[in-house]
Amino acid sequence: MDNFLIQVTGRKRVVLYSPRDAPYLYLSGTKSEVLDVDNPDMEKYPLFVKAKRYECVLEAGDVLFIPALWFHNVISEEFGVALNVFWKHLPAESYDKTDTYGNKDPMAASRAIQILDRALKTLEELPEEYRDFYARRMVLRIQEKAYRNDYG
Repeated sequence: MDNFLIQVTGRKRVVLYSPRDAPYLYLSGTKSEVLDVDNPDMEKYPLFVKAKRYECVLEAGDVLFIPALWFHNVISEEFGVALNVFWKHLPAESYDKTDTYGNKDPMAASRAIQILDRALKTLEELPEEYRDFYARRMVLRIQEKAYRNDYG
């Protein structure tokens, strides 16, 4: 969901990454495995350096708009109080009703990921050369059917 991060007191540093940089963020579910964005383990996460970083500092009274799908890392630089205000753009039935903070994928995306995981598991039944060939065909089909043309 879109989010306003409102800094009431104190100071926070916020680092943001575009959804376009998802291939470089080492995602595990909806979170990045790279926890220390200031000093990432480049042996473990060599592609992380390709992710474009947007950074700002919030002080008391500042408000930051964090668009849906943008990955963010928030570091409190001193004690403070902040408030998040989230709102939904998709129809209500698109969201998991148990997801208070909007951290889960929309339900259709979650189902699609489960289907993909089952398809990949099925490919394990094939010899490596065949598995590689059909996995590449699947990737091409996803790119053809689902990627935006203007996404750079």
